[in-house]
Amino acid sequence: MEDTQHAGDAVRVEARGAVLVITLDRPEARNALDGPTAEALRRAFDVLDSTADLAVGVVTGAGGGFSAGLDLKAFLDTGLPPELLEVFEHGSAKPLVAAVEGFALAGGLELALACDLIVASEGARFGIPEVGVGLFAGGGGLFRLPARIGITRALEMALTGAPIGAVRAEQVGLVTKVVADGTALDAAIELAERIARNAPLGVRASKQIIWDSIGRTDADGWRLQHDLLQTVLASADAVEGPRAFTEKRQPNWTGHQEELS
Repeated sequence: MEDTQHAGDAVRVEARGAVLVITLDRPEARNALDGPTAEALRRAFDVLDSTADLAVGVVTGAGGGFSAGLDLKAFLDTGLPPELLEVFEHGSAKPLVAAVEGFALAGGLELALACDLIVASEGARFGIPEVGVGLFAGGGGLFRLPARIGITRALEMALTGAPIGAVRAEQVGLVTKVVADGTALDAAIELAERIARNAPLGVRASKQIIWDSIGRTDADGWRLQHDLLQTVLASADAVEGPRAFTEKRQPNWTGHQEELS
């Protein structure tokens, strides 16, 4: 699968080996998010999750910016699109890496927070300025952001609406890696390819356990991982990995995401 397709008028998808690059393509609207864009994103995530040859998604924006958030003009006409909240809440079962150039603001930051890792260019800015337009960050930002950067810093961003730069975002734990302007996508794909070389069942289980265990006790964590551990241990990949290691060769993974509950 090495072709570029449109998941909708506002979203392009391109498979690069095991990595699906998902590009918001509304540069004239600063890649703002409306109902059709959200539906196209949902379809792109469905393609990622349902295609066995794809292991990781990279989400980015066209035209030098990630996303300015909710399309306020569309919001005045049709209200908050439920498809957008669905995208924010469910994302993808497979790992997602955000590649941020320019800006990830309001719902744009919340889309980045729906990803597992964020690669940002040096000039990128991150913020949730919704309080300045009579709203609040209702796409998961108010609980996902403090989980990443702590309550105090999240409160400052949410209550003032002021953005932070990429270097500061990396310092507080929001951003995984800061790279030169114009190179965020390449760096994100490189990171995604590194993830894609690993066993798919183990990768998906690792993602699920980490996110589901936030705010819970160790006892909860043990219960959360019990069934997933049994599934992974019983898979062919749990044999192939150690065998490939002892035989000093690359493993041939056969795991499929749907095997995990």
